[in-house]
Amino acid sequence: MDWNDLKFFLAVARTGSLTRASASLRTSQSTVARRISELETSLRARLFERHQTGYLLTDEGQEILKRAEAVEEGMLAVERGAAALDANVSGTVRVATSENLACDLVIPALPAFMQRHPKLQLEIVTTTTTVELGRREADLALRVVRPTSGNLKVRGLGSMSYSVYASRAYLEHHPQTGSDPLAGRAVITWDEARSHLPAARWWAAKVAPEQVVLATSSLPTQIAAVCAGLGLAIVPDFLATAPQLVRVVPPEDVFSNGIWLVTHADLSASARVRAVSGFLAGIVAPRFS
Repeated sequence: MDWNDLKFFLAVARTGSLTRASASLRTSQSTVARRISELETSLRARLFERHQTGYLLTDEGQEILKRAEAVEEGMLAVERGAAALDANVSGTVRVATSENLACDLVIPALPAFMQRHPKLQLEIVTTTTTVELGRREADLALRVVRPTSGNLKVRGLGSMSYSVYASRAYLEHHPQTGSDPLAGRAVITWDEARSHLPAARWWAAKVAPEQVVLATSSLPTQIAAVCAGLGLAIVPDFLATAPQLVRVVPPEDVFSNGIWLVTHADLSASARVRAVSGFLAGIVAPRFS
């Protein structure tokens, strides 16, 4: 059996969809479907039930999933060990972080760093979900939630504070009428898929649902909406640089998150991973310590 066949199987099993599996594998849906069919033929077993809503594992598929994940962990351990043996700062390092940290801190500092390491290539994945370092979805991650499991090395880089902001024009048209600065004012928050995020939970506990006028999937869109005068939003203080923004609720009444640099322990000796780790710590820690 080809290990690559198992990678296709695992992608479909985890996503339940040819579309999402092909996106994660960077290939076509027809290729994924063909590899799954070939795997089922070689195993003489039906691994998935095909429905309009997606691919569901059969009982046989559930058994294969357990064994495939064990094989995957072994293969990834070999890959991590091989990467750690490379003493040269060259090759590819995949970094996962939030869009705001990538755009406002990491990318502006990249030219000088890449000039020092011309044989290095970076891949930056911006997402609000947690990537799996153990599955090599990334080599390094900047996170605002400290991981509590996995064979990981974790380094604290500081704390990011958040406040509630509005535009000066919005506050002029919607003056505070009582002791509660949120009462009667429109709110911009995260969409349902990201309702687990701290800002979304904070709003859910503080305001009525009818106050929400906009829910988005990214922080830049929320900041743009605040600057446009649509309402109030929770913004990291280091990003509240637009002259029209006014702090409505201070950080001590909102929340702060630690910032953590995370890497898989097996990769901590890799020269390229150490170089990128040092670079990230050097630009993030001074800003938030």
